[in-house]
Amino acid sequence: MTGAAARVAGEWPALAALPAPPPARTWRYGPHASQVVDFHGDPAGPRVTVLHGGYWRQRHDRGYLAATAGALAAEGYAVALAEYRRVGGGGRWPEMSADVAAVVAGAWPDGAAQVLLGHSAGGQLALWAAHRLPERVRGVVAVGPVADLALARELGLSDHAVDELLGPDGPLDDADPGRLLPAARPAVLLHGTDDPDVPVELSRRYTAASGAALRELPGTGHFAALTPGSAAFPHLLDALREFA
Repeated sequence: MTGAAARVAGEWPALAALPAPPPARTWRYGPHASQVVDFHGDPAGPRVTVLHGGYWRQRHDRGYLAATAGALAAEGYAVALAEYRRVGGGGRWPEMSADVAAVVAGAWPDGAAQVLLGHSAGGQLALWAAHRLPERVRGVVAVGPVADLALARELGLSDHAVDELLGPDGPLDDADPGRLLPAARPAVLLHGTDDPDVPVELSRRYTAASGAALRELPGTGHFAALTPGSAAFPHLLDALREFA
């Protein structure tokens, strides 16, 4: 393994090893075990709602972004780290989209606009939610997003995860950010050029069609921009400051 490959491969262990701060409170927005949101930080701060990734599958949950949420709270943000029903745990499409809509509509009951921060599959969900509920969204920051479901399906990414989400013949029109244009809210996409999980070409295609901003992170993989203390983490903070 080359030095660059080893560095990218080490991004996930580096993020997973960080301690997970406990939330200040948890909100249950439905009866399913996955219908919960953890809140971090000062409630008066700029609102950021975080949607995790994992190719929409049950085996991946919000826990890996708890350290990110804690770091954003330390920067003064009010953070809602959302869970939702996932494939293999009672949620495909549209159950998953219904959960995300409920979170975006209800996590901040005073009606204040929020920034949506989505990672990987959560980036697709964030871009989708901004289109469906633009009145509740100030902007989107998407990190390594699955921003083009048509290309993800064509490439068979993550053992055909798009087909698991929508069904092998499931239409893309309601779910694919690349088909929900023009975008209702501004977005900044951060994508590592060496991302082994979601190729940067998905973000390039989406931004070319939508006019969203793309910031490619040379030599970076799938997790570094979300890892407090990494060289890429300041790029995430810079993107959030544009909206918050």
